Amino acid sequence: MLSRRSLALAAIVLPVAAQAQEIGSAQRPLRIGVTAGPHAQVMEKVREVAARDGLVLRVIEFQDYIQPNAALAAGDLDANSYQHQPFLDQQVRDRRLPIVSVAKTLVFPMGVYSRRHRRVADVPAGGRIAIPNDPTNGGRALVLLAQAGAFRLRDGADFRATVADIAENPRRLRIVELEAAQIPRALDEVEAAAINTNFAIPAGLNPVRDSIALEAADSPYANLIVVREQDRNADWVRRLVAAYQNQEVKDFVQVTFQGAVVPGF
Repeated sequence: MLSRRSLALAAIVLPVAAQAQEIGSAQRPLRIGVTAGPHAQVMEKVREVAARDGLVLRVIEFQDYIQPNAALAAGDLDANSYQHQPFLDQQVRDRRLPIVSVAKTLVFPMGVYSRRHRRVADVPAGGRIAIPNDPTNGGRALVLLAQAGAFRLRDGADFRATVADIAENPRRLRIVELEAAQIPRALDEVEAAAINTNFAIPAGLNPVRDSIALEAADSPYANLIVVREQDRNADWVRRLVAAYQNQEVKDFVQVTFQGAVVPGF
């Protein structure tokens, strides 16, 4: 027979367990954060697929790269899907966030765009080029620009590069660092700009058609599904990943974005 104390403990534990089981139900939808644009479009398709497995998603859109991780760490989200591994690693180090990746989703090749020039080589001396101001995407943009012939980076520079790593800049090109979501609106004010594809597409820019330099489709910057460390082995995580990495979702991405967004799974 259970003691009175055991019954009291059971009364505390059982509601918590029941609440955990309800994540992904109509009463407690799985809250997943995405950035507006392609990530949101794809997640809406994932929501349809997940619903057939009885997993209910609530898709919450954000306009920047910082808040979805803060909201996840705070428990306001159950998962997010918008960032690649280098960005996540930087966020975890800088902000000490207890969050981890559990699956790959999409690759968004970064592009360089210009209203005035057809090649990066055509940007005149002293011209301004905008890049994202977060450490990983900024370095990624510098690598892309170097590959396109804008300047030369020091030997060994990678996505962690900063403006200080520009070793040779014969045209004295000026790098303007802006918040990633704001760069499409600044395109008319600079000679060229490196823009993340998830922000380029909503601005009416097609990476395949409109960019003057573009990362290869095998870019290492695959985006991720990210959850709190405590949830990484939860059943709803497994079901969410299965819904995302479904052939129907892959077909949707390929038809909708025509090579501008590439399935990374």
